[in-house]
Parts: sequence; C-alpha cells; structure tokens
Amino acid sequence: MTRNNPPLTIGRLAKAAEVNIETIRHYQRKGLIVEPEKPLGGFRHYPDTSVDRIRFVKRAQQLGFSLEEIKQLLTLGDQHCGDVQTLAQEKRDKIQQQIAGLLTIQIALDDLISTCHTDDTTHCGFIDGLSQKGFLEK
Repeated sequence: MTRNNPPLTIGRLAKAAEVNIETIRHYQRKGLIVEPEKPLGGFRHYPDTSVDRIRFVKRAQQLGFSLEEIKQLLTLGDQHCGDVQTLAQEKRDKIQQQIAGLLTIQIALDDLISTCHTDDTTHCGFIDGLSQKGFLEK
C-alpha cells in the first residue's frame, strides 16, 4: 500500500463504511464479509471492496432485508438477476402485507380513540373496546 492509501485495518474499515467494529465482526460471523488472515504479529488487512460490501448490507437492511436474506442476495450476485428480482418481489409483497396490517391497526385505533370521553365520568371507551371479545380477531 502507498502512503496515500494505508492498509485497511478493521478500524479504518469501520470508519470508511461508517459502522462500528462490532458490526464488522458480526457480519464476519454471519458470513457476509470475509475475515482476512492475520499475519504473524500484525493486523488483518481488508480489501477495499469490503467498504462497498458493508454499505450494500446496510442499504439492504434499510430496505427491510434480514441478514440471512442479504447473504442470499450476495451469494446470487450479479449473474442471477432473475433470482434477485424474485427475492426482491417477495420482500416487497411481504412489506405490502405488513402495511395492510398496520392500516388495519390504525383504523382500529381511530375507532377506539373516538369512543374516549373527556369528562372522566364514564368508563373509558378505549379500555372497554379493547376488552371486547372479538376485537381485531379474524
């Protein structure tokens, strides 16, 4: 390595990828990045591509992918775009289901909130509503 580009140790990798060292170690344990061999009496040197790999993992997590799903994506790589597309569509469909579930909860909360009385002289409609048999059951 040159003076302008010092070896990428775990600390430098963490700083460049904007994660902490424990995140890198966790990704190594999960098989998302390779842990380089440690030279006798020295520090491990990571390839520059490790920064992009960590950024990929973090961005995929932001899109809702689990580490196991990200590992699948990385294993498939660029040459299996159809398979990657299928996994992405499955993730999108799952998120769509979660959104629908959250909207159901939001509507139920709105209904319960509308039953609240501010005069505190009657039973709380919210509490009573949650106590009702069949509430939010399918």
